[in-house]
Amino acid sequence: MGQISMATRDELVVALAGRYASSNRKERGRILDEFAAVSGLHRKHAMRLLHAGQLGERSGPRPGRRLYNDAVPEALVVIWEASDRVCGKRLRALVPILIEAMERHGHLQLTPKVRVGLLAMSAATMDRALREAREPGGGRKRRHAPPSAAIRRSVPVRTFDGWDNPAPGFVEADLVAHSGPTAKRSFVQTLTLTDIATGWTECAPLLVREQRLLTEVLSEVRKRMPFALLGFDTDNDSVFMNETVKSYCEEAGLVFTRCRPYRKNDQAWVEQKNGAVVRRTVGYRRYEGLEAAAALARLYTALRLFVNFFQPSFKLAGEARDGAKVKKK
Repeated sequence: MGQISMATRDELVVALAGRYASSNRKERGRILDEFAAVSGLHRKHAMRLLHAGQLGERSGPRPGRRLYNDAVPEALVVIWEASDRVCGKRLRALVPILIEAMERHGHLQLTPKVRVGLLAMSAATMDRALREAREPGGGRKRRHAPPSAAIRRSVPVRTFDGWDNPAPGFVEADLVAHSGPTAKRSFVQTLTLTDIATGWTECAPLLVREQRLLTEVLSEVRKRMPFALLGFDTDNDSVFMNETVKSYCEEAGLVFTRCRPYRKNDQAWVEQKNGAVVRRTVGYRRYEGLEAAAALARLYTALRLFVNFFQPSFKLAGEARDGAKVKKK
């Protein structure tokens, strides 16, 4: 039989609840069968309703269930955002540490009652309290964009034809990965700098991909360049697009620019040197560890002299178009 209206179910429950309570086991079974058939409810649910004598109304929270005021879920959302929106099980272990750290740095101020409530919350209760924040309007809330996205928006874009004959000192920079056939675990990378005006190329190994280490290596490379570094143009890799590198460029007075995403031709000068200098000399094998990085550093110390002083380089002086054909000089 199909479902009946809520009002009709309420009336049936009121009419049957008293008789159900006073009947013997066999009679209760018969009443339950009839009620389940008429209402369309599952027998277990129908039994609970007849025992309680009401339909569709909750009698309040279960005995012993913890209650929290609005301040506790609100504070939990702030901590959850700071944790990069991890799940309740991971957040439960992180809450004591985050509360202490965020209060110490002035990002959070909790009353004793709210603090006790947060520390007493179970992982499942945290997930329930965060359900609305996770799914506003029935749809899953999008994660925040990574920090590098905000940095990218603040760094100007420079395309392959946007240099306009710069003075020596404006370089393109890129990282060459020495990961071999697999990119698992950490491995050595090579930082390549190519000057637009002169073609001067510097290479230096990085033990790991880390922004602070990148700025330290860049400082050492600047010391051995024959001219001052004026501009630093990179791709959109997060190892470049971060607050550490941006602040370094601002403090050093460097013009910090980037290429367009997925447009390698915007960095044609350094991409050419990646192949002609780094890959041609070092190859594609995997290098990891301090010993390999030190060996590459010794190699690049000699290689920079050979490439920059003993090999000629040429640049495009001009081009002329004849119909569909372009003649370059």
